[in-house]
Amino acid sequence: MIKYALTCEHDHGFEGWFGSSADFDDQQGRGLLECPVCASKAVRKQIMAPAVRGTKRTATAAEPNPQMQAMMMEAMGRIRRHVEENFDDVGDAFAREARAIHEGKAEERGIYGQATPKEVRELVEDGVPVAPLPPGPPKKSELN
Repeated sequence: MIKYALTCEHDHGFEGWFGSSADFDDQQGRGLLECPVCASKAVRKQIMAPAVRGTKRTATAAEPNPQMQAMMMEAMGRIRRHVEENFDDVGDAFAREARAIHEGKAEERGIYGQATPKEVRELVEDGVPVAPLPPGPPKKSELN
């Protein structure tokens, strides 16, 4: 994972975690990055000093913090549970229903479901507000 210090056109600073540098470029190119403060899509990387490790092992801010990870996983789980309990699951009709709500052709309500990357890209390009749902916990059959 790579942690980037990011900023928007209004100089709001925030962090983003990406699987690789190419993942950041891909998400930025598809308009999927957004400032959490003002929702601006004009997001760029801030200048950062590289994290270089010496020969002695020392704790740094770049190393995973198990307590922070547990807290983030719990928060993401709460978000997912809230959406699943309070929003309508529209399945693979998500893109069509999100567009209809945005255009005022369907009842205004919270929805979730599945969409292809192409459908998501088209929704974002058309200004339809969408966000990925945090992943659910792993199934017991997927655990070691």
